[in-house]
Amino acid sequence: MNDDIKKLQQERISIYQDLYRSKVPQRVPLNVSVTYEFVSQFAGLDMREAKWDSRVILEGMDKLAQTLYTDVCPVSSTARYPSFYEILESQSFVMGSNGFMQHPEVVGMLAEDYDYLIEKPFDCLVERVLPRQYKALNIDKPLEMAFSLAKSIVAHNNEMAQFTQMANQIIEKYGYYPGNPPGANGFTEAPFDFIADMLRGFREISLDIRRIPAKLAEACEAVYPIVLKKGMPSAPTEFSTVFIPLHMPTYMREKDFAALWWPTFKKLVDEYASLGIHCELFCETDWTRYLDYLMELPTNTIMWFEYGDAKLIKEKLGKKHIIKGLYPISLLKTGTKEQCLEKARELIDILAPGGRYIFTTDKSPLILDDINLENYCAVTEFVRDYAVYDNAGELSGLVFNKDDYKAHTSARKIESKYLTDWQNFDAEDKRIIKLQGLENVLFDYLIGLLV
Repeated sequence: MNDDIKKLQQERISIYQDLYRSKVPQRVPLNVSVTYEFVSQFAGLDMREAKWDSRVILEGMDKLAQTLYTDVCPVSSTARYPSFYEILESQSFVMGSNGFMQHPEVVGMLAEDYDYLIEKPFDCLVERVLPRQYKALNIDKPLEMAFSLAKSIVAHNNEMAQFTQMANQIIEKYGYYPGNPPGANGFTEAPFDFIADMLRGFREISLDIRRIPAKLAEACEAVYPIVLKKGMPSAPTEFSTVFIPLHMPTYMREKDFAALWWPTFKKLVDEYASLGIHCELFCETDWTRYLDYLMELPTNTIMWFEYGDAKLIKEKLGKKHIIKGLYPISLLKTGTKEQCLEKARELIDILAPGGRYIFTTDKSPLILDDINLENYCAVTEFVRDYAVYDNAGELSGLVFNKDDYKAHTSARKIESKYLTDWQNFDAEDKRIIKLQGLENVLFDYLIGLLV
């Protein structure tokens, strides 16, 4: 890395760190990237081939880095590789003929399983839900199941390591913001969404809301410690984040949202905050009617909005939280260059003042045809040059303090015959630390199959 690239990377690190420390950065960070599928098409590759051998997209990643200005690696990772899903005979994620990993509506938990989920949530997931969603995890064939699980973990780890290695090459070569070190970030779901997505499905959860709301509320409390542990960074830093996509609220009545969805989610975000960990929320579709709820979340929660009134969002949330999104990728496809630049100027003028703003689109372009790449490049270069602050270093609104939030020590612990109760062992014993870490890796993988 030459001196100019090192200087650029240091600038990028500074603008992100200032943002997370409630300071006005030198300029608005550009968090712009495309999907694995997009770069596959950009490189002229067959998507099926690219999903089975990620090494073939490296040249396309490099070319895109030379084409599109951004402050982060221009290609985002995917958690959906066909190798480990096929080994597990997945019903929940399957590759289509076009190379996309698709998520059919498959019910992993029956209505009569609620009682067992509430009583022993982890046992219910591994004994009933996982075998329904992944046919190779057949508990009636333990030896075959063991081999399938072992092979799938090896495949998963190899896939993730391969992409990470390539991304690090691009980050180093072009001086992108490197993000946090390994183990410093996490990914999870809101307890209600965890039940809705892979356990019950959209149709069944919608019926459950009306038929058995009390039992559904109990289930959210039961899975709370599981989704908390799933998202917990193993090596947190001052800048650690947990990414949480928010799925169900915009399809719910507000009274159901307030009674069933919000309580365990709010507790989850507060608990991370009490440990100094920020959450990044992807507020899918239009969250306008829930902005007052979002205001209650811990300071410096990062909120990626898909739709909504930028002025209203800035007015309600801009002095406490970090806002990103809202730029429509549809405009990048249909608009003229001038229209695209004008929209960028409009959003910057509304959202950038005072800091607490990251420029990004409402969603990542999924395929090459989603956007006009020339427009995309023009917009990101415009943002880089236009969205510059003349008061860098000043405080921007509220300052985060983890002591303002309480850990929910009364939350139920995960008790299961499949997991070790590590409280009975010496926490300082390095052998125990090693073994506990290995069990945590397995836990993360298994629950990751359900998010």
